[in-house]
Amino acid sequence: MFPRLVIDLEKLRHNGQMLCQMAAADGLDSLAFVTKVFCAMPPMVAALEELPNPYLADSRIENLANYPATGKQKILLRLPMPSQAEQVAAHADISFCSEPAALSALDRAAGDLGRRHKVVLMVDMGDLREGVFFRDRADLLALARQVEDAANLELYGMAFNVTCYGSVIPTQQTLDDFRALVRLVEEDVGRRLPFVSCGNSSSLYMLKQADFSGFNNLRLGESLLLGRETAYGADLPGLYQDVVILEAEVVESKVKPSYPIGKIGVNAFGQTVEYTDKGDRLRAIAAVGQQDIDCGGLTPLTPGMEVFGASSDHLLLDVTGCPVQVGDIIRFKVDYSAALRAFTSPYVEKICE
Repeated sequence: MFPRLVIDLEKLRHNGQMLCQMAAADGLDSLAFVTKVFCAMPPMVAALEELPNPYLADSRIENLANYPATGKQKILLRLPMPSQAEQVAAHADISFCSEPAALSALDRAAGDLGRRHKVVLMVDMGDLREGVFFRDRADLLALARQVEDAANLELYGMAFNVTCYGSVIPTQQTLDDFRALVRLVEEDVGRRLPFVSCGNSSSLYMLKQADFSGFNNLRLGESLLLGRETAYGADLPGLYQDVVILEAEVVESKVKPSYPIGKIGVNAFGQTVEYTDKGDRLRAIAAVGQQDIDCGGLTPLTPGMEVFGASSDHLLLDVTGCPVQVGDIIRFKVDYSAALRAFTSPYVEKICE
């Protein structure tokens, strides 16, 4: 069945092992591998089980609930909804929090289940997504005290996130400022926190050049699956960038003009597109589209092939220098956005090898 994602589990394990070694060399020995992008597919989660990282993490409580049996601690990354507090307490060992109301709901839910739930306080270091804003120290200390005073919660650690919304790249200054906040909370509660997470795949570029003392964790998703750091988008040496490949079938191959004929308005997505007239070209259509995947994140593995564009169901390709026939299977590398949408789509088959 096509389109389909082909996942190489051995390459996935290799990337995980290499990341564990890279991080441990800088004292970050408790990686959390993020399973969100591949919707926590059981074979892929199982492939990570043998690695030395003690945590698996996901943004969706539904994914954590569907994990295969694992000996690793499960982290909910997205801030918990109070309405899901019972599910969070039941299926996550640790959750990242920034709001008093959510903490109160988690405390009640954990008590009802007879469980003790670990909390990691999120700090916003300037990327302006989730977390207590780093300048609001009084709010951060109040949140830490609320967890300390709760009957069924444990203040387990602190973390920050960058790059995902505001495109802020972590620097040594980011690490230093966050370290100061960690020390502030630790001094207030009178003990060291066992979990201090200094970012995600965008922090990897600083390994071997930054001071990570006092930190012990990174949350890694894109680097695990695609073998690249996310601050500058560079491939990581020794890692595979083709753990996941998209395969799609050709349904048409014809010579046509490269510039649309007629009055031009917006496309099916309300976008105004600029077209380049390259004359007549051999154009192929593959049976995959924007409903299945982010077509802008596809790179053909066939030399000379180029993506023209896409509609909801069709991917348009310039194959003038590499003719294809109807029924041929074309293979593509995927970026993070393409992988995320394809793994989520019910119309894309997933095959693990």
